[in-house]
Amino acid sequence: MALWMDDHAHPKTESEQADLDAIAALKESAAIELKEQGNQYVKMGKKYYSDAIDCYTRAINQKILSDSDSSILFSNRAHVNFLLGNYRRALTDAEDAIRLCSTNVKAYYRAAKAAFSLGLLLEATSFCRKGLEVLPTNEDMKKLLKQIELKIEEDENRKAQVSKALGAAKDIVCALEIRHLKMGKAVYQELTGVRKPKLENNILHWPVLLLYAEVMSSDFIEDFCEVDTFSAHLDMMYSEGPPLPWDKECFYIRAAIELYYEAESGFLLSNKEVLRHMLEGTPGALTEPFEEEQDGDSSHNSSSPSGPRKWVKVDERKTLHDVLKKDNYIIPGIPVFYIVSTRSQFYKEFQSGKWTPP
Repeated sequence: MALWMDDHAHPKTESEQADLDAIAALKESAAIELKEQGNQYVKMGKKYYSDAIDCYTRAINQKILSDSDSSILFSNRAHVNFLLGNYRRALTDAEDAIRLCSTNVKAYYRAAKAAFSLGLLLEATSFCRKGLEVLPTNEDMKKLLKQIELKIEEDENRKAQVSKALGAAKDIVCALEIRHLKMGKAVYQELTGVRKPKLENNILHWPVLLLYAEVMSSDFIEDFCEVDTFSAHLDMMYSEGPPLPWDKECFYIRAAIELYYEAESGFLLSNKEVLRHMLEGTPGALTEPFEEEQDGDSSHNSSSPSGPRKWVKVDERKTLHDVLKKDNYIIPGIPVFYIVSTRSQFYKEFQSGKWTPP
């Protein structure tokens, strides 16, 4: 009987041929019924999606339908896999559907959606365009293509922004190295936020935090050019406006103030860590464009001294760069200087080194 014939054998009698035709008809009928049953399961909702996939798979395994009809089965299974979030399987099924029938527009659409969900934007674009070659009036395909092209444009803009931010950050790190400046872990970030230096025409411009040690009130110099002197900025600050609101005795006047920095204190950062710091708050913040650290590029932690604080008076005639390049100064994210008044009783406490920043 034809039922027991080898798959590659040819029927020898009309009876065997009739048996084969009957088997083929049964298999075709079963495949069509499974396809329709699968379609019904899809309409019944997510709870039945796995049953729909099972029906489409069993129909495909009958291997009896034409390439065009088999393409529809693969496309339908791709649709259900996509609805379940199985994007890779959906893409594979859609590609199989396209191979079986190059005019299956739904297969192109489903392949494009799956590729888009997988982040394969160029592939998704290609599927859309090939689908539109088959049916140029397909509005769903046109809409999807626009979404994909918009995403590509956004990604390209994002990459450009990241590249620009990374380049600017690397330039600053290089400038710090050339100047032999030591960068440390940022402090007072609740006051400074994500302020960072800028490099313009190969000159560093720093945001500088000024702290009135006696009351821990703060002030900012938003743009302190590294070649500017301290006296120039202080003259401007204290020549304008009324006295500080908390300075009832008017101790903090231009002639009485002195500027200090804390020496040999902080946590020295490696170049890699400095680069990461410079990328904070930029489009490049979430990237990891760092190579493995080389010898000599690791952090050297230098904690605050346990004894009296060492305060170094700033020579106001010096430039910012002159002070920042001091061997005993680690820049805590951005330069921080403490202002005290020689007229205040707090001055002696500060100079003794007993005062500790809160």
